[in-house]
Amino acid sequence: MPDSSTGSTGNTARPSRRTVLAATAGVTTALAAAGTARAAGPSAPDDRRLRALVSRMTLEEKVGQLFVMRVYGHSATDPDQADVDANLREIGVRTAAELLEKYRVGGIIYFAWAHNTREPHQIADLSNGIQKASLGLPRGLPVLVSTDQEHGIVARVGEPATLFPGAMAVGAGGSRSDARTLGRIAGRELRALGIRQNYSPVADVNVDPANPVIGVRSFGSEPGAVARLVAAEVAGYQHSGVAATAKHFPGHGDTVDDSHAKLPYIHHTREEWERLDAPPFEAAIAAGIDSIMTAHIVVPSLDGSEDPATLSRPILTGILREELGYDGVVVTDSLGMEGVRTKYGDDRVPVLALKAGVDQLLNPPSLDVAWNAVLRAVRDGELTEDRLDESILRVLRLKAKLGLFEDPYVSHAGVDRAVGTRAHLAAADRVAERTTTLLVNEGGLLPLSRRRQPKLLVVGADPASPSGTTGPPTGVLADALTGLGFTATALSTGTAPSAATVAAAVAAARDADAVVVGTYNVTAGSRQKTLVEQLLATGRPVVAVAIRNPYDVAHLPGVPAYLAAYSWTDVELRAAARVIAGRVDPRGTLPVPVQRADDPATVLYPVGHGLRYR
Repeated sequence: MPDSSTGSTGNTARPSRRTVLAATAGVTTALAAAGTARAAGPSAPDDRRLRALVSRMTLEEKVGQLFVMRVYGHSATDPDQADVDANLREIGVRTAAELLEKYRVGGIIYFAWAHNTREPHQIADLSNGIQKASLGLPRGLPVLVSTDQEHGIVARVGEPATLFPGAMAVGAGGSRSDARTLGRIAGRELRALGIRQNYSPVADVNVDPANPVIGVRSFGSEPGAVARLVAAEVAGYQHSGVAATAKHFPGHGDTVDDSHAKLPYIHHTREEWERLDAPPFEAAIAAGIDSIMTAHIVVPSLDGSEDPATLSRPILTGILREELGYDGVVVTDSLGMEGVRTKYGDDRVPVLALKAGVDQLLNPPSLDVAWNAVLRAVRDGELTEDRLDESILRVLRLKAKLGLFEDPYVSHAGVDRAVGTRAHLAAADRVAERTTTLLVNEGGLLPLSRRRQPKLLVVGADPASPSGTTGPPTGVLADALTGLGFTATALSTGTAPSAATVAAAVAAARDADAVVVGTYNVTAGSRQKTLVEQLLATGRPVVAVAIRNPYDVAHLPGVPAYLAAYSWTDVELRAAARVIAGRVDPRGTLPVPVQRADDPATVLYPVGHGLRYR
């Protein structure tokens, strides 16, 4: 069946509630339950009716409900041929509709690289097509559509949607109100697109500056501060009718390994875990978090078997369920990551995850292998059908709470009212202005003056846009500074500038009144250091902006003015430009300590450091 839309008005046709009720006899009872729950407010859905719904499922349908799967294409029924080919190669189906028919999956995750998120109306149509395809099946159920919209460097829905600063920037602002605003606005926009579960916020405490996978995705290094901001963002999302997801339990903040590529170890003692890692998750649970995502990490002090936490019953059932009292949905991190595939095969991972206490199995590398492994485990007696029912009931409760049984559809008109509105974009800019952190300002170099330094050169690293923003960073900064009354020219020099590139930048700097350089993950041997040192040698004023990790400043002690923007998305770069131009006062403070590059045991700039103009 085609995606439902009308050409003349641009509104997605929304089946009436009566139509949805009539879609299948099996859903009617659950719809009534969901309606009752919503009318009663935040009380729990009617478990008796949801259990009746579970009792009518076949075993195959039950297995499918446990999976959340990727699928290529902008349409549920008519994707581009390249996406059809990718689906056939990776999943053995042509479309999202065929995926639902074959495997009866309970959830679908959107990715930009899977071409799910081209533009808002298309996303809404895809969501509606998915719901229509699923509800049209015998005993069809609404689908829980999810994505990773953390903001900052990880976001799957880009412009024209509103994009906020990332977690570490919000940590630099330190405002629970801003964190709630982020969740409330971002949640409203996701819901308008048909996305009801967001894998955010990151609740990891970034203890290790060398952490390659969390870093600026974390609110900071102080457990109490992270806990407060996690709870505030959770409240914002869930107020908007979107399930927030705290991740990555039991805490992925103190590792130098990336669980996408290998299995990291966290060597905290049980006491250190309780002090450093647990507080944000405890705060999320106290705030009523709807879902928690597991980490593919080993914490020997929590489970001596050295199984990854995703597969650890002592961690997920013993600690998360029994000690912390959490009874919401537990979702794995992607099962395609090497961290969870290192110790066991792809046929064992989903079974062990369910035995550990997981409810949703996210994005296995082979759905056919994983789906059949779970089915076989039940038939062989390794898993009971009652165990599956426990998880399915949690997932159905969440779907009912989110109103998916009552009304799973969205409209173009709803998208236009919510997504990327002027008010939302202005709110994101205001939040960003409270996050930019001034680390160094020797001689009061900043703010720059349009009279004394009218001609600016903007150079530096230009990593690919992290979240569908315009980019590249040098261009965004130059455009923003030009809009603020300067004449700014952009020159991309990259993360490892060659000698010729450095020479070109130095030549251009001699014709400028001041230079703004964006730095990106500077290390002791980085060619970016050579660039900055040679720019300083020209005698021109140099302002550096760390466009990812604030730790860059430790490697460039000669720079007279240094800002931390925490990301290279437009909203953060525009805020940094306004600080450089003196339109706003820098108000952010470091949410992590910056150690000396030559003596990591010594703190160069402590948590809370941040200069002001006045």
